[in-house]
Amino acid sequence: MKKIAKSLLLGATALVAVSCCQKEPEVKNIIFMIGDGMGLAQTSATALINDWEPLNMERADYIGLQKTYSANNRVTDSAASGTALATGHKTYNSAIGVDVDKNPVANTRELAQAAGYATGVVATYSVTNATPAAFVAHVESRYLEDKIAEQFVEADIDLFIGGGTRFFKERRDGKDLTEDLKAEGYTVAYDMAELEGVTEGKVAALLAPNAMPTIGQGRSKDYLPGATAKALEVLSNNSKKGFFVMIEGSQIDGGGHDNNMVKIYEETVDFDNAVKVAFDFADEHPGTLVVVTADHETGGLSIVSGKSDFTLPEQGVKYEFGTTGHSAIMLPVYAYGTGAEEFAGVMENTDIAKKMQKLLGLIEE
Repeated sequence: MKKIAKSLLLGATALVAVSCCQKEPEVKNIIFMIGDGMGLAQTSATALINDWEPLNMERADYIGLQKTYSANNRVTDSAASGTALATGHKTYNSAIGVDVDKNPVANTRELAQAAGYATGVVATYSVTNATPAAFVAHVESRYLEDKIAEQFVEADIDLFIGGGTRFFKERRDGKDLTEDLKAEGYTVAYDMAELEGVTEGKVAALLAPNAMPTIGQGRSKDYLPGATAKALEVLSNNSKKGFFVMIEGSQIDGGGHDNNMVKIYEETVDFDNAVKVAFDFADEHPGTLVVVTADHETGGLSIVSGKSDFTLPEQGVKYEFGTTGHSAIMLPVYAYGTGAEEFAGVMENTDIAKKMQKLLGLIEE
């Protein structure tokens, strides 16, 4: 893996060298937010349940739509879509950071790191799960989470926050990767309270054995907004040039798989509260772009009439599901801040990665 990482880094450095002669990019920071399993029906239902109180996402300056299909299936999984959103390459379902021929492809976070930006990932599931892994690792299958954890250590990423302790400690091979992280200068934390006084440097917060609890299972409603704020604070202090961070509301997806509207609602509200933190940061820090989207829709959710009239909002509709899996519908893209206009219209999921890379000056126009 070290040879692969070095090869990708050399390629990334070459791309940066090409772009160095271009004018300084207007975008300094990118906050890329992914609601796993969050389609337009999920955001619509959440707003409806709140009596159409506007979601924070609705503050977006520009809104677009993205197509999600993978290279081998009209219905993508999180690994293929995560890879497309991270690298700008379509790939097969279950692939992490590799193309259809299983060759590693550089992602936006790696390109940004090579260019001197601080980088990080935040999740409400394990950091080794498909979406965050796509911004760090290069493996043939999303299920190789022990190997993905090793690549987190090798990646020299500034910050990662989420679950997944068991892939770093008490592994089948007996390794304790947290000791390697500490040797590389990371503050390793097992509770967000341990990061209270940490404002810079390398951070590895592993907050649950695998997935973090859902809101319904007792996860603090302050976690994702708080982790978002902490990531923005640390990354801002780690590089004067700027930063790139991916923040995932991971468990909207689980609500779709379970056909559980309460879970979808709670997790979407939580994610939307984190969006507010990001949008507010963009207001206070010119040169910041926030892009909010999803990797796919989960559950085939539809909102249908439950009565002949809608005089009682809480009784006026029913939430029906067409599947316990993913669907192939296009997804909303909400963009806010500097460069947001680039994300209006209909686009491929791969276009999102390419647009962000161009805005940061990582690839040629």
